[in-house]
Amino acid sequence: MNFLAHIYLSDGFDDVMIGNVLGDFVKGSNFEKYNNEIALGIQLHREIDMFTDRHTIVKQSKARLWDKYRHYSSVIMDMYYDHFLAKDWHHYSDVPLAEFTKLSYKALLSKEAILPSKANHMIVHMAKDNWLLNYAKMEGMQRALTGMSKRTKFNSKMEQAVDDLQMDYALYNEEFHEFFPILEKHTKEVREKLVSKI
Repeated sequence: MNFLAHIYLSDGFDDVMIGNVLGDFVKGSNFEKYNNEIALGIQLHREIDMFTDRHTIVKQSKARLWDKYRHYSSVIMDMYYDHFLAKDWHHYSDVPLAEFTKLSYKALLSKEAILPSKANHMIVHMAKDNWLLNYAKMEGMQRALTGMSKRTKFNSKMEQAVDDLQMDYALYNEEFHEFFPILEKHTKEVREKLVSKI
């Protein structure tokens, strides 16, 4: 899952959401310096990623991309799934996506003083270019994937991934909407267990 899904799965708790976004920037147990809710969010991020990567439906989605993109297929799938979440947002939330993203950026930007510099740099660009809202559009996906391709060490070809999305759009759409409710249920159960330990 990419940023939009991680934020959504934080269930409206700002500090949990901060941690859920921080998951890719914090290694090992370095989250111990953060408050309990942010630490919970970091752990939740890891659980979401692990559950997603291991699930049969997601493996089925990634299999179509493997020959062309190899290990970058996981990153591309995260983007695809965020696209479907953004596009069909009204199926999952009563809060309009434009409002949800605005509130999310505000919460993320308010924590600049305690976040790693790389995370802050990314969050500033995320808010400025409204990544989360633009995931719903093919043009936004193209910009995001092209930008990611430019930042990879090797020739990832990720800038071509929108073509693959469009080619098998119905299949990816069906797989996402089958998988995401399963992920929501699992995340809720994990979140409740983590909260009980605070």
